[in-house]
Amino acid sequence: MAASTGRTARPGRAPGPGRAKRDTVAAARRPEVRLPPLVPYGGGGLEPDGDYDGVRFEGVDLADGSGPGARFMDCALEGCSLDRTELVRSRFIDSVLTGVRGVGTDLAEASLRDVEVVDARLGGVQLHGAVLERVVVRGGKIDYLNLREARLKDVVFEGCVLSEPDFGGAHLVRVEFRDCVLKRADFSAARMESVDLRAVAELDIARGVDRLAGAVISPAQLMELAPAFAAQIGVRVEG
Repeated sequence: MAASTGRTARPGRAPGPGRAKRDTVAAARRPEVRLPPLVPYGGGGLEPDGDYDGVRFEGVDLADGSGPGARFMDCALEGCSLDRTELVRSRFIDSVLTGVRGVGTDLAEASLRDVEVVDARLGGVQLHGAVLERVVVRGGKIDYLNLREARLKDVVFEGCVLSEPDFGGAHLVRVEFRDCVLKRADFSAARMESVDLRAVAELDIARGVDRLAGAVISPAQLMELAPAFAAQIGVRVEG
């Protein structure tokens, strides 16, 4: 929101150029991750409730590892394999995940705060019931992302492909989708506040078009979604 100039507005005067558009949706606050000097991961496998502070996981195979409740603070995961890795209720704080890959990674009820996920290649990631705050997902491709009942606040999806993501019952606050592809997205029972969909490269909503209250879309997207909106309220469109 623009700062006050201290001047009294003239009665009946319209807002300045562009101001009404800026005020339509609040922008997400992005993380500012500055990692300290890191120590290499010493191996030995993940541990339940493990505490990893200032550790660099570079090219580590964490497939089938089990670290429920683990805490990762000021960590970097680079090119790691996360196939079927169990990280239920884990916490990632001030960390960067770059080029991670895997299928069936379990992050149910995890907490991600001030985290960057860059060029990930993941499938079937379980993040249901998770809490994401100040998170950026940039580049890469994630298939069947499960965010049911999750809470997302100040989250940006940027330049990535999300195939059949499930936001069912999730609460989205200040979430932006920029230059990304949403294929067969499910927003059933979702709640939205200041969700910006205008810059989505491809918007395909399979379910939950009636839950877009609180989101902002472009005029072109409105035309594309018009048949779905009409079907939702029972309107038949015939030539």
